[in-house]
Amino acid sequence: MGTPHLIGLAASSRGDGETLPAVRRTLPDDLLRVASRRLGIIALVVGILWAVYSVIDHVVMWDHGDPTWRRFKTVDAIALGCALVSLVFCVYARKTRRSPQRVLDLGQLFLIFTAMALGLLWHWAPERNSLVLATTPMVSWIAVLVLLFAALVPGTPRTTLVIGLIAVSMNLPGMAIAHARGAWPYDSVADLLVMHFPDYLVVGVAVVISHAYTRLGQQVSKARELGSYQLGELLGKGGMGEVYRATHRMLARPAAIKLIRPEMAGGLALKRFRFEAETAAALRSPHTVELYDFGVTESQSYYFVMELLEGMTLDTLVRTYGPVPANRAISILCQVCESLEEAHACGLVHRDIKPANIHIGRVGLRHDFVKVLDFGLVKSVAPSRETSLATEVGMTPGTPDYMAPEVTMGDSPPDRRADLYALGCVGYYLLTGKLTFEARNVFHVINRHVNDAPLPPSQHEGISLPAGLDQIILSCLAKQPGERPQSAADLARLLGTIEVERWGEREAALWWARHDSSPPLPCAAKDSSRT
Repeated sequence: MGTPHLIGLAASSRGDGETLPAVRRTLPDDLLRVASRRLGIIALVVGILWAVYSVIDHVVMWDHGDPTWRRFKTVDAIALGCALVSLVFCVYARKTRRSPQRVLDLGQLFLIFTAMALGLLWHWAPERNSLVLATTPMVSWIAVLVLLFAALVPGTPRTTLVIGLIAVSMNLPGMAIAHARGAWPYDSVADLLVMHFPDYLVVGVAVVISHAYTRLGQQVSKARELGSYQLGELLGKGGMGEVYRATHRMLARPAAIKLIRPEMAGGLALKRFRFEAETAAALRSPHTVELYDFGVTESQSYYFVMELLEGMTLDTLVRTYGPVPANRAISILCQVCESLEEAHACGLVHRDIKPANIHIGRVGLRHDFVKVLDFGLVKSVAPSRETSLATEVGMTPGTPDYMAPEVTMGDSPPDRRADLYALGCVGYYLLTGKLTFEARNVFHVINRHVNDAPLPPSQHEGISLPAGLDQIILSCLAKQPGERPQSAADLARLLGTIEVERWGEREAALWWARHDSSPPLPCAAKDSSRT
């Protein structure tokens, strides 16, 4: 493994000593996506306000005894048309698979369109002339909208300036049209500029806000540089830290970076961190997520660089599509066993086997290929005075729904049979779509794992299993470690004795063809553990 990298490097260096130019930094993808969704909310609010305006206009006319209050007028057509456009744009912007940058670009056009409608509508009705002097300087609603966009929707200062000037200038043709209709008198074109020059001053304020926003985005982007890797969108959060999509600055290969927050790292020594990372990186099973690199940031956050996977976790699989057939469950469990067998042979215990830490997807030409995630916090069972990262911060690693009784009771250090207990719980969940033990709270869950016998999977309604599979799952869930299969290889051999139609590449490819019409979101070793 290489030397740990430092955060915030503006340039990198090739092996021949040539320095690469600094990467142009823009707002990270995840923040752009948040901004695009925020823009959708703005569009929704604007659409509602347009509809409300039309209703209030008729209520005011009725209250003043205007006999035409029932009539559908031009201003109604403008307001309701703008409401429809706003709601359509809201739906477009809220679609998760839209390019966030494209949504933000269209948002600028939406701003101009809305400004055009506001400029026309504000000067349309002649009765408003009794409320304001026709050429009194004022700040219009268009300026307020420009300021709102600058504060909530990221854009470069130049874009903000150009779009802002175009938007506030929509007051001028609106006022000219009203003047031609006799609804808004003024003496000369200079009167238009006098009335609306405060709007142009507001555009200047919007440019300042946009400049601050851009600088912040550059700082965030710079802060997300981890050596040769540039952090992108946030993929997941958990108790230990966050996982981000990342790209290598010299290679096209995508990756996932798991950041361990400084407060979670506690007093963990760099030496121990290096040992754990190098040990995890030494695992070579194709069913173990690959660890590319590791390091420590300037803020003392530890990070792992891992392969980025396309597909879904078993948790997502069951939640979305329900229990899996027995032959597919056996195929998945056997692949997990292959990963665990290598880890156990190296004296490592995973300690957090659960559906959210087992990924399934396509690798190369193979479908339903399993990868075991979150090997960054494995525990060596070899005698040592040093503790793992999770133990260092006073945490009991694992998830209560999948935790072996001896782990929860603290009777003895967890060994490989604790992983097999958790894998039995995973198998139970795959086959039934239900947890091994349902309970009101975490403490009740732990109590049931320690004291209660699980209901055989085949006794759940609608579940039919081949002979012997029930017994294998229940043997993994034995309370005493000595009564379980003693190794992952033993468990795989037992699963191989089940007489069931084989789930092979053909069956897996057909399943993905039916259910993968839209590509699943990228999945990495997400830190979703419950402690």
